[in-house]
Amino acid sequence: MTFDDTWLWHLRFGHLNFESLKFLTRKILVIGLSSINYPNKKCEFCILRQKHKDPFPKDKAWRAKKPLQLIHSDFCLVEVTSNGGSKYFITFIDDFSRKTWVYFLKNKSDACDVFKKFKYYLEKQSGYFIKILRTDWGTEFLLCDDFLKKYGFKHQLTVRYTPQQNSVVERKKRTVMDIVRSMIHSKNMPKSFWAEAVSCAIYVLNGCPTICNYGQTPYEIWIGKKSHISHLKIFGCLAYAHVPDVLKKKLDDKAKKIFFFFWYSHETKGYKLFNPDTGKVIISRDITFDE
Repeated sequence: MTFDDTWLWHLRFGHLNFESLKFLTRKILVIGLSSINYPNKKCEFCILRQKHKDPFPKDKAWRAKKPLQLIHSDFCLVEVTSNGGSKYFITFIDDFSRKTWVYFLKNKSDACDVFKKFKYYLEKQSGYFIKILRTDWGTEFLLCDDFLKKYGFKHQLTVRYTPQQNSVVERKKRTVMDIVRSMIHSKNMPKSFWAEAVSCAIYVLNGCPTICNYGQTPYEIWIGKKSHISHLKIFGCLAYAHVPDVLKKKLDDKAKKIFFFFWYSHETKGYKLFNPDTGKVIISRDITFDE
């Protein structure tokens, strides 16, 4: 693998550090990634984003023994409204696998409904049931107390103004926002694309190693198999989407150049792409990428 390939994977993984990339290959944690070389220069966007406070101490707290036994959750306000009109995002982290899910909200009061949706989806998918929900003292979850009591949840609240007590989700939120800043700034994208970038960051992080689950990624622990990463592309790269025959005239081009904002479609096997000329989002599978 050349240095150019190493940089390509660094960008595809949302500016994941090179040591973690090498760990992915050395332990064969994913399928489709060859050996990684250390580059002879630093990534300027990684340097700019890594201006944060000292990290929280490593957790020595009790760990869940099975999926959904403990869910960490946190709420985040973003100063710029997203393309979809969202001002907030909420994350849920399974303590056992450290797999993360994200939802976007226009109003803070929607948090309880989002948690109900999350509960139904995850419990139906996994066959396990949520036992403990750990959050801070934000009113968005206090409004959900009746629902939590109805279904027998234990709601653990951290001490006010001590986010270190829910450090699992606090660290993940910081990592996600570091990646989001790097991806948006490296492609000179409008900040309104933050929601797409958050989705991408969490998608990638679910396939990356964690300190607490040495030798497995959150995806593998949750799904039971290694993730294939050959479909990963650089957030914000250009793409040429194939135009179906039924939609084009005889003299039209067979592909259209559009702006690719790197959001994988969970509804179909394809990519979500943004057309800057029309301002519309499309889902396509037949694409040529220019990374």
